[in-house]
Amino acid sequence: MAREYAKHCPASPMKNSLLVTAAILLIIQAASCQRVRVETEVEAYPTESVDLRCQFVDGGNTKLTQVSWIWEPTEGQRDNIAVFHPTYGESFPESPFSGRVRFIKGTLTSPSITITSLKMADAGRYTCEYATYPSGNEQGTTNLVMLAKPKNSAYPVVVQASTSGEPVVVAQCEAADSKPAATIKWMGADGGTENTTSVKGPDGTVTVRSEYLIVPTPEDNGKEVTCIISQRTQDKPQTFPMKLAVEYPPTVSIVGYDNNWYIGRTDAVLTCQATGNPAPTTVTWTVMSGPMPDTVQINANKLIVRKVDEAVNTTFVCEVKNRLGVSKHQVTTAVIEQRKITAGPSTAGIIGGIIGVVLFLLAIVGAVIILVRKRKQNAVNGDGPPKHKPPPPVKAGSSTEMLNKPVTDSVLTELTETQPFSNIYYETSGEPVTDLDACDDDDDNTVGGRAANGGGPAVLEDSIQYADVDDTLNDEALPPYSDADDHHVDEPPSTAVARGESFVSAAMYV
Repeated sequence: MAREYAKHCPASPMKNSLLVTAAILLIIQAASCQRVRVETEVEAYPTESVDLRCQFVDGGNTKLTQVSWIWEPTEGQRDNIAVFHPTYGESFPESPFSGRVRFIKGTLTSPSITITSLKMADAGRYTCEYATYPSGNEQGTTNLVMLAKPKNSAYPVVVQASTSGEPVVVAQCEAADSKPAATIKWMGADGGTENTTSVKGPDGTVTVRSEYLIVPTPEDNGKEVTCIISQRTQDKPQTFPMKLAVEYPPTVSIVGYDNNWYIGRTDAVLTCQATGNPAPTTVTWTVMSGPMPDTVQINANKLIVRKVDEAVNTTFVCEVKNRLGVSKHQVTTAVIEQRKITAGPSTAGIIGGIIGVVLFLLAIVGAVIILVRKRKQNAVNGDGPPKHKPPPPVKAGSSTEMLNKPVTDSVLTELTETQPFSNIYYETSGEPVTDLDACDDDDDNTVGGRAANGGGPAVLEDSIQYADVDDTLNDEALPPYSDADDHHVDEPPSTAVARGESFVSAAMYV
């Protein structure tokens, strides 16, 4: 709809020219505002001084007639604090800055001012305003921020050990009169809580207070807590370590009695140990059986028995007092006839250590001796690895040795007479026979041109176990040998025996 209205109602040339003129005026005004150069924000501290700088730049044909400094503490309030006129000079109207403000140079082009003895109430906006011709007034504004360094402090609060179980304030920390406000943190004992409050002052500063609370016990006395204060004006957080002060009645104990007070012992000592806050002020020794024995000497919290006798066979009481109360402890001493011989804990420890070291060394020596003896025994028994390759074994009385002997009729007769066929059998020892390589191919191994084994087939000794001849032979006579054509022959065919083979001759009869 707006587009349709724009089509039917185009802007007039007069309206366009007014818009252009307004835009140009705004640009000129913005350019003129930039000609007053000031700092956007300045920070300062009370009692110190601050310089507020102002300068008119690129004046050109603009005529400067007067410059003024205007203070705006709050919105809507404007107070002239300094004026400079090229003819009438400097002027300082009545204001909160009377006597504390002055021009640094006192010129129209550089009318910077200095404010001394600053106060927190001096914070606000400061405007450097020029009266010019023909453009009118031109100005620049600086925001003065007043900072206040905090006055930091921390201290423990003296309390008494609680019996009600309610937490109480045991330490306080404060950052006073600071701007901006400080922050406070605690580092301390377990179970503590914090309570922090802040109060704003009339000059804009803030005071922050923080309390640290626990349920105090005697064990908390002397424990350390730390207050940490951080604030914008500080380079780093400030820490305040402090020790808690918890008061409690004294606690007491007697030490020194060792159950070995024998008659005649000298300088036996009992010590009354007491703690409390405040520190115990009096220590009193008494005897439950009556007056103090003559052999006893009191020295502050020590009771010294110069010589033990039956008079000190009693009960000693130590009483301790402080501002908060009284505490007692007692010990009964028993006098014995003879001294007990006991090894002190230090002596027993030393002896035990020496024995342990000796046993350890003996174990090492014994292990070395056993190892050396074992090695020597292995060397004597030959259990170690062989130092050379052993020769092949030679079996006495083996088939090889029998084969190497010449076969004669007397031998055959002796063999058949002493070992009949019915009882002859052959077996091997399971060891390979390797001495056949020593045999030569001469006539010593043959009889009448025949092989020494009677021409039987070659076999390995360790692969055959021979049974008795009775298992294969009948009681009948053996048939004669025949050749392939079934012709009778007197001798069986011979078979050559290769080297390295074992063989057994066929059965023979005479």
